Amino acid sequence: MVRLPLLDSKLHKKIISCVFLLASLGWVVDAQALTPRHDNGNPGMAGRIKAKPTPKRVAKRMVAAVPAKPSYGEAAGLHASRDNLALKSSVALVIDQDTKEVLFQKNESAVLPIASITKLMTGVLVSEAKLPMEELITISQADVDTEKGSRSRLSVGTVLSRGELLHLALMSSENRAAHALGRTYPGGLGVFVSLMNAKASALGMRSTSYVEPTGLSSKNQSSATDLATLVSYAHGNPTLRELSTSPGYDVEVGNRTLRFNNTNRLVKSPAWDIGLQKTGYISEAGQCLVMQAKVAGRKLIMVFLDSAGKLSRIADAERVRHWVESNPPPANRGAPIAGMERDLRLSSN
Repeated sequence: MVRLPLLDSKLHKKIISCVFLLASLGWVVDAQALTPRHDNGNPGMAGRIKAKPTPKRVAKRMVAAVPAKPSYGEAAGLHASRDNLALKSSVALVIDQDTKEVLFQKNESAVLPIASITKLMTGVLVSEAKLPMEELITISQADVDTEKGSRSRLSVGTVLSRGELLHLALMSSENRAAHALGRTYPGGLGVFVSLMNAKASALGMRSTSYVEPTGLSSKNQSSATDLATLVSYAHGNPTLRELSTSPGYDVEVGNRTLRFNNTNRLVKSPAWDIGLQKTGYISEAGQCLVMQAKVAGRKLIMVFLDSAGKLSRIADAERVRHWVESNPPPANRGAPIAGMERDLRLSSN
């Protein structure tokens, strides 16, 4: 109850009416302000009516979603290509390694960034150079990624053998390991990159170019057709087969033992018989995967480039495997038995 002083009854009623009116409108009456007080010895009544503070509007900071940078393939419209296997890779090629028969093709001539598929060529050069694999190499500041700012568990100053670095580059796609291999090649990094391009030319990879040994640069580019050639060639090297398909590897770094795993989970799957593989990813290239694998008794070369989604390259490989297993080789070989819808050619047998 609001206590009011003894006033004239009419005035009293008016004040009470005002109080209830203001209360009904959501105002708060300061009861103490309605009691008599003396200012400078002079009696008087000072009334104060305070309104409820209006709640402050808290402006929500709207952060505009930054759209992901499209891959080169997406920007070129390759993602709009459709195929009868519904692959997420905008570029794909599947070839019988023995007969050279093209089983599946999709934008196979498109030239795109290939990300860490680059390291397969790095491995070819290092292994064929017959350099001492036990030679110790120190990771230096020059091996730190300034292109993409990627992380590495190989800190500057880490000392590993050339063989260990090659293992990590092929199996775990270790960027500093790959760069150190190129940097310490006889003649230096410039000579190494020149030899990468010379080797590609010698293999007939006419659409391929390299500017560094890791794949972090989007200027490392190739086509599915060229990469199929590289995979088939690299598969002939026992060292590359063993290291690229290794499920995991432990290295001693100082007082610690670091466990590195293969970037391709299919190497651990009993459903797969993989002879050689390499994965890759940068935003410009999308998800990439190349493999040599035996499926339904056939040695296949598989290339998947610019796949959308982290696991989509694996899913695409699984789709191809199931498709090959459910479709025995046609009697009339020599023509592609699957591909893009607009170029689809199915054997009549």
